[in-house]
Amino acid sequence: MLLLGCVKEVSDYELVISLPNGLSGFVPVTQISDAYSKLLSKEVAQGELLEDLHSLSDMYSPGTLVRCIVTSVEKSADGRRSIKLSIDPKKVNKGLNASALASGMLLSGSVSSVEDHGYLIDIGVSGTHAFLLREKAQNYIKAVMRGPDLKIGQNLNCVIVEVKNEGRVVHLSIDRSQVAASLATEQQNWTLSNLLPGLVVKARVQKVAPLGIKLRFLSSFTGIVDFMHMGPEKSMNYSPDQVMKACILSIHPTSKVVRLTLRQAFLHPGGSPNLLSNDRIGAVVEESTVKAFYKQFGAVFELDDGTLAFARLKHLSKTRKSLKPGAFKTGCKHKCRIIDYSLMDEMCIVSLKYQIIEARFLQYQDIHTGDVVQGKVFALKAIGMQVKVTDGIKGLVPSMHLADVLLKQPEKKYSIGDEVKCRVLECNPVGRKLILTLKKSLVQSKLPVLSNYEDAKPGLITHGFVVCAREFGCIVKFYNDVKGLVPKNELSSEPISCPDKVFHEGQVVKVVVLKCEPQQERLLLSFRLSNKPALEEKKDCTPNKKQDVKYQIGKIVDVKVLKKKENGIEVSILEDEGNVVALIPEGHLSDFVATCKLLWHCLQEGDVLPRVMCLSDKGEHIILSRKAAVISAVQEEQAVRSFSEIQPGMLLTGYVRNVMPFGVFVEFPFGVTGLAPKVSMSDKFVTDTKDHFVVGQTVIAKVMSVDEEKQRMVLNLQVSECSSGDSAAESFALLNQYFKEMKAIRNLWRGRGELNMAQGLCELMPGKQLQLIVQDVKEDGSALFSGSCVTGLTVTATRYHLGDKNIVPGEKTKALVLHVDALTSKVYVSLREELLKQ
Repeated sequence: MLLLGCVKEVSDYELVISLPNGLSGFVPVTQISDAYSKLLSKEVAQGELLEDLHSLSDMYSPGTLVRCIVTSVEKSADGRRSIKLSIDPKKVNKGLNASALASGMLLSGSVSSVEDHGYLIDIGVSGTHAFLLREKAQNYIKAVMRGPDLKIGQNLNCVIVEVKNEGRVVHLSIDRSQVAASLATEQQNWTLSNLLPGLVVKARVQKVAPLGIKLRFLSSFTGIVDFMHMGPEKSMNYSPDQVMKACILSIHPTSKVVRLTLRQAFLHPGGSPNLLSNDRIGAVVEESTVKAFYKQFGAVFELDDGTLAFARLKHLSKTRKSLKPGAFKTGCKHKCRIIDYSLMDEMCIVSLKYQIIEARFLQYQDIHTGDVVQGKVFALKAIGMQVKVTDGIKGLVPSMHLADVLLKQPEKKYSIGDEVKCRVLECNPVGRKLILTLKKSLVQSKLPVLSNYEDAKPGLITHGFVVCAREFGCIVKFYNDVKGLVPKNELSSEPISCPDKVFHEGQVVKVVVLKCEPQQERLLLSFRLSNKPALEEKKDCTPNKKQDVKYQIGKIVDVKVLKKKENGIEVSILEDEGNVVALIPEGHLSDFVATCKLLWHCLQEGDVLPRVMCLSDKGEHIILSRKAAVISAVQEEQAVRSFSEIQPGMLLTGYVRNVMPFGVFVEFPFGVTGLAPKVSMSDKFVTDTKDHFVVGQTVIAKVMSVDEEKQRMVLNLQVSECSSGDSAAESFALLNQYFKEMKAIRNLWRGRGELNMAQGLCELMPGKQLQLIVQDVKEDGSALFSGSCVTGLTVTATRYHLGDKNIVPGEKTKALVLHVDALTSKVYVSLREELLKQ
């Protein structure tokens, strides 16, 4: 089918064409002309840019009218039709032959070569050579202002000036005045087989109807002008036998039905239809007035600025069945939204659907970098996943961005139709390009979005993702392709020898901007979010507390509590008559994090702690540890004293020194440290490292690699890798140690001799049976209890631990103690029969 179209958008690989009746089509870059396709093939084969090959944007701009032919109509997965077009003269003018060519004819041509005195033009007629003299092109070249010359592949409106040798040679003109004045006549011998869209003809009205008028032109041809192309207010002003100019819009290939337009913009070839301001698309019009309703097509409205708009039938109501024709009588008012503009109809396209009026996004221009959007999985491909945001907006989630880690089989996580929440990494409305991420850390980030170099002020903290880890450091990318360098010395406060073993492509990281040069697009970053020196402990001014005695690492001492500090317990070493002051950090009070906090709360001045080990002695501060696992490792000589003793595969007991987004630094007795990268931290998937480890936590680490020269080693903290063999025995030993420490804490409370809640907690051992009274049953199925043995405590049983019992407030029941949280005074119990019977 031949159609007159108007260029709507131009991208690197296609032209988007506005077609009559609100339709759109696409001209691929390979359907411009033979000469242009040959240049494309040559450039690909040679692998270098050709001087003669110009981009589509150098030759075409929105508003240019072009003749095109439909090559295919494809139905996409979401049910939308895609119209593929060609503007290649060989296809558009295929109905013409050399003998049919006549002086005064207007047809499409494409520049095939640039010669000294003019241009060879491809008009698609076999056996015909068409030539355009430079003098006949100067007027056009100056007007379009696209350089001093025409370009190969440029589409032109050509008027035949002279025909020689029975059509084997023709001379053309593209002079604007000649083209605008051209008129198709009977003398040019047009037939239904070679009739072209874009021809202006003199026509006579045959019949006038509400939906259009029937015209006769070129003596024997008839055609139709539909309501979109005559204006509803003029439809009754036409009368039979009235003569007027009309422009051919389309010719159907089989039925030979010809459609025409009476709109002024098309009655002078070479002109352009009226354009709409971009800010109008997406606008909501509170009151639009119905001008005409066509029950098979839709309705024409007058908008608030007096312009006309058309709404297709499917956009007048939520469903076809819910449409009420009575609501669209002339003069009725409706709220609508402008969703598009049809260049070929010079009319806004509107919708009355509530979901479209209220939609957050309507076109690519509405989406901004950093926006969080909802979409549906549309297709899974090798390069990533296509997501449909709205009917007209689709985006791509590259493979790297499908999750926080690289997915080897994304089809197991995502299915077509799944609802997903994404964040916009890049949006290019001109190229209709939308790049999204599904990385949870980026989607949920509350930090500022860095989308241009001008915003990268020193001190700015934001999230990015690693695209490259090398010996020199890491390249981190942000939004809109902004990227920066984290040099090796800024990767961590601890030295990292092999960044590629610690960081991986796609890893989300938190960075701070150190320096930015926007003009050069240079950005210097750091993973060290706080470069401030740690504040030293304020020294106690008490006299006679100087540490003159040196304590070796591993020495076991008894200590007495002097006072509590925010970061631990200050103690005096008893063997030196209390003159030597030391510190037990809170994390070193126990191997168990919960017990550390509990001990810090229950210890008082004067309490004695036996068998505490010296961890470090730097002269001013002696650091002690009460961690049983660490003490045992040193005493049994399972601790290493230097890097020279370390071998890959060794299992070492240590404690977490620092938790970073990319991994965990572990310290061992005698000051040796190593790094466990994020990928080697846990058998479970790690999104946030802080969810898995805390500073001071006791860990068993397996040595993966060691660099003695640089004093660095890589560790593995996965439980599956760090067992010595009998994992059951190790687990029971740890559990036994925990109960042993809890017993010591209970004894400490009992020794206080105070009648407080702590004493009640001491008696509540896990496994003990209690007689309780049901206080309340909550909506989530859990229950609260009271009783004389739990006065002042919060006693809870989850829905699972109520078993199949239907309890009511006031009812007495037996319960088994599962866990006692002394810090919050909470007791967790179970009513399940299988536990009560044991």
